[in-house]
Amino acid sequence: MTNANTKQHIETRLHPQPGSESQRTWRYAVAGLSASLVGLGLARFSYTPLIPALIAAKWFSASDVVYLGAANLAGYLAGALAARAVAARVGAVLALRAMMVLATLSFFASSAPVSFTWFFAWRFLSGLTGGIIMVLAASVILPHTSPARRGIVGGVIFAGVGLGVAASGTLVPLLLQQGLQQSWVGLGVLSAVLTLASWWNWPADTTTGASPAHQAKHHRTPTAARALLIQYGLNAVALVPHMVFIVDFVARGLGQGIAAGSRYWVLYGLGAIVGPLVTGHLGDRSGFGPALRAAFLIEAAAVLLPTVSTAPASLIVSSIVVGGFTPGIVPLVLGRIHELVPHSSEQQRATWSHATTSFALFQAAAAYGFSWIYANTGGDYLVLFALGGGAAVLALAIDLGLALTTRKA
Repeated sequence: MTNANTKQHIETRLHPQPGSESQRTWRYAVAGLSASLVGLGLARFSYTPLIPALIAAKWFSASDVVYLGAANLAGYLAGALAARAVAARVGAVLALRAMMVLATLSFFASSAPVSFTWFFAWRFLSGLTGGIIMVLAASVILPHTSPARRGIVGGVIFAGVGLGVAASGTLVPLLLQQGLQQSWVGLGVLSAVLTLASWWNWPADTTTGASPAHQAKHHRTPTAARALLIQYGLNAVALVPHMVFIVDFVARGLGQGIAAGSRYWVLYGLGAIVGPLVTGHLGDRSGFGPALRAAFLIEAAAVLLPTVSTAPASLIVSSIVVGGFTPGIVPLVLGRIHELVPHSSEQQRATWSHATTSFALFQAAAAYGFSWIYANTGGDYLVLFALGGGAAVLALAIDLGLALTTRKA
């Protein structure tokens, strides 16, 4: 082999051809999708359609079921807070694999009603896996993705959330025909298959922690990035009325029955599958700042739509659009963080971790707060939609106000 050929061979090894690089990118993205589907989509959303069966089978009382649902939210918050420390100790990729295994175990462990404490612990752990996966999955994959593709790759990663929502409205009812215990086992088998399929598709592990000395060299977080944490939290508030109440609103509030309410939940799930792909592509094309601004405006209109009209067409549009933004806002916020903090991957990870924590805090507060408002207004669902829409409007106002202040400065 000549020197020229040897040099070319070495350069080819060091700098893979675009085709192979593209294949690796999409393998990483599919691994991320599998993680979000297991830890976020299935571990969280499959519980909702199982609630009536849990009560009917007398595994738990109606009040116990509510607390078990709250355990997942508490675990999600704990996972968001602990994610960076876990990754710094064992490595991000190992942490992601471990969380997928733990989520899988939680399904099998939930197949027997040992006790309330046993079930509560596993629901908490299933939430913990979701919080850690939310923080780490994109942080591991996006550094291996070209800037021009970060939006769509982020969209693929978090499309798993939408697939989980859709599965909760379609797969779980089919599993329940075999029995409640068999449903948990079936979800566990599906989770195990996804875990094994994604096991070797993650990028090489890198250290996500940073020493204090290295952290000290970072620039102060920009004001726009700090404001984004509040906006992302307000977005969580905007999503809660549909995420928690849309099925009950249609079934009991409008008197159309559980079957009709479930159909709107399936539409919500279909929107959640497509949403992150659309918003990620939009962010790549127009920039994440303008795309995020448009998202807040459209989301506000969709959340408020039931307060204007409860006609089927209005509810269909509202369910699909809000479902789309449930995971669809994620690639936009991630991309915006990369725009605002362009030169420090560690600061990007830290900001994303703080954003996830903000989302979890606002979501939990809104879920409990809206439940209290619902109980104390005699079941007035429209007040909840109005408050959710107002939160999205406030997020947009913060963004516009910050842009105007920056322009004047």
